[in-house]
Amino acid sequence: MKKISILLLIALFVFSCAGKKEEVKWDESIVVGYYGEKINNENIISVEEMMNQLNESDSIMVKVEGEITSTCAMKGCWMNLVLPSGEEMRVTFKDYAFFVPKEGMEGNRAIIEGKVKRVMTDVATLKHYAEDAGKSVEEIAAITEDKNELAFEASGVIILNSDEKSL
Repeated sequence: MKKISILLLIALFVFSCAGKKEEVKWDESIVVGYYGEKINNENIISVEEMMNQLNESDSIMVKVEGEITSTCAMKGCWMNLVLPSGEEMRVTFKDYAFFVPKEGMEGNRAIIEGKVKRVMTDVATLKHYAEDAGKSVEEIAAITEDKNELAFEASGVIILNSDEKSL
């Protein structure tokens, strides 16, 4: 009986240690800021992998890293990330609960976690986004058709210094 108790204790100890995950450490000096829900740098997929997953589903929950091409100049209420095709994916923030910096983020990298889906964005909304981005009257007037695009609703964002490479 004593042997069984000892074996049970050893097994319990081994299993309790095996379940612990080691946190991925990184240099906090590369972080420009955390926005929204606190997220980490674990289980990130590439934008390319996200696109592959979207071939199988209209919407998915992911954590992805990409380059910021622009942010809302009015409030910081959205940002765009570049896609492999060169097009941009608009990132908005869940429940309009947080914002990112309005300027100076272009070229930085962002880790975003949330839901991405395919949407049809109407002309009025596209013009609104163009106004927020500070586009010219001519550029805004040239928007005449709805656009089929990807929309990402982020629950959390980490912006990284542009001098740093992908994690």
